[in-house]
Amino acid sequence: MTVFSYDTRTDPRISFGLVTLQADETIETDGRSLCAPPVELLVSRVPSGTEVTKETLEAMAGHLTTSASLLPRGTLFDVVGYGCTSGTSVIGADRIKVLVQAGVETKSVTEPVSALIAACRALGLRKLIFLSPYIEDVSNHLRQVLRNAGIETPTFGTFSESREAAVSRISGTSIVAAAHALAKDDQGADAIFLSCTNLRTLDIIPQLERELDMPVLSSNLVLFWHMHELAGQKISTEQLDCALVRK
Repeated sequence: MTVFSYDTRTDPRISFGLVTLQADETIETDGRSLCAPPVELLVSRVPSGTEVTKETLEAMAGHLTTSASLLPRGTLFDVVGYGCTSGTSVIGADRIKVLVQAGVETKSVTEPVSALIAACRALGLRKLIFLSPYIEDVSNHLRQVLRNAGIETPTFGTFSESREAAVSRISGTSIVAAAHALAKDDQGADAIFLSCTNLRTLDIIPQLERELDMPVLSSNLVLFWHMHELAGQKISTEQLDCALVRK
């Protein structure tokens, strides 16, 4: 037997980790569309309930550290994102950071709520039209968190869906129609926010921005934009032309 020595290569990549929901069928595809080289995206999953309630969202906190620890141990991540908007509003951004960093070595942690607040500040937005797939109780809790951060959401609409598996099956046509209806009734919004990482929104954002003549943000767009910002990178514009990535 011959035993060979080896050099350790210098890794030029930017490492992103993502802890996403067991039920989420959308965020990984969106993330890989938005992360261009030198960014590498590695993913773990956290157990999540079949029904979306404040209780099932809170329950994820008990699994976050273990889920983060399943990301590769040999990597010092530049940023790890937790992929749940409503879950963040229930668990809390500060608590999520502690739970994730207890499981994985990373320079930064973010989630869609902190990312949305950062995106609003970057674009100078203070009033949002808010479209959610979830039942009103879950959505109102998130709206209160945003209000506490100085972001108002007076115009609100929902598909009132409690089943997580159904969210990724809401059609783009339905989302566009709902966004138009909310924008028609709104007075003075700065932008529209399409909430939920499992909602398939990325492909319709440029269309909505053209038709509504305002910035359109989504959970996945702001999350991956913020991860790039924290890592000192710019998000890929090859797959998406919108106000946030052009800023």
